[in-house]
Amino acid sequence: MARDRGTRSLGGALRRNTLIGVAVVIVALVVIDVVLVALALGRTDPATTGTPRPAPTYSSEPSDDATATPSPTPSASATPSTSATPGAGGTAQGASSIPARHLLSAVDGREAWRASSASCSAADVVLEHTVDAGTTWQPVALGPDVRALWGMRATTSGLSILAAVGDGCAPTERTSVDDGATWKAATAGAAGAAITPDGLLLNGVAVPTPCPEPIDAFQGVRSAIVVCDTTVQWRAGTGAWVSVPLAGVRGVAVNDASYTLARVGVPECQGVQIATMSAVGVTPATTAKAVGCEPADDGAQIAIDRAGVNVWTWVGDAVAVSTDGGATW
Repeated sequence: MARDRGTRSLGGALRRNTLIGVAVVIVALVVIDVVLVALALGRTDPATTGTPRPAPTYSSEPSDDATATPSPTPSASATPSTSATPGAGGTAQGASSIPARHLLSAVDGREAWRASSASCSAADVVLEHTVDAGTTWQPVALGPDVRALWGMRATTSGLSILAAVGDGCAPTERTSVDDGATWKAATAGAAGAAITPDGLLLNGVAVPTPCPEPIDAFQGVRSAIVVCDTTVQWRAGTGAWVSVPLAGVRGVAVNDASYTLARVGVPECQGVQIATMSAVGVTPATTAKAVGCEPADDGAQIAIDRAGVNVWTWVGDAVAVSTDGGATW
């Protein structure tokens, strides 16, 4: 019995020793873990790594030492293309001295364009379009650089103008094929004859005027005519001018081989007389033949154009259309 008690005492001692050893190991592990955590915390302490740099900020403004890059110039596609007419300078001062004129160009009996030539210094040029024989007119934008209009010709394909462009009022021909929504450079002479402060333009070329103050002009394929105060001046190609004594003409249009004239001061017409004269083989003896009389103010600004049998007049503030060549109104 005593031996059994000794064996049990030894076994209990062994178990106690084992438990103590395990406890020591656990304590050691805990101590090691505490040390490692302390070391880890020490590595992340700001005091051990220095003061953090401020976070970078971003701005659209350039820095003080940066050189600014100029913004690209806007595309010219938003503005009409230009093409300066050769041989004609023009200045704002010269443009302001030319009297304002009415410009009228017809496509048919329903459609036409009209404009006030204005003056370059005033920059109040107006361009309008009608498709109902002049009952209503729609304004058409010319672009902010246009100061005046000196020539205009409409066809079934579009409208061409000779515009005074920019501060220098440079003569520039432009064409629109979408009723004035957009403009592009035109070929020389597309706008027909033009009277500018620097003289007469025919086929885009400046030529000496055959009289001091031309009233109207027309450029055809083979000939040209200029209306003066007491005469009309005609020439074939680039030949010499032929002077035809014919007073009172205020506007000229063309119909095949003949000109259509708007005349005032004619005794047999109390208003604006419509007459015709030959457009070929003109001599000083060429005469005009009366066609009709429009009862209008013969002292007002007058413009005339013709499309087939349709004759348009713009007299003062009124536009009228004759569908029989000017015989009746």
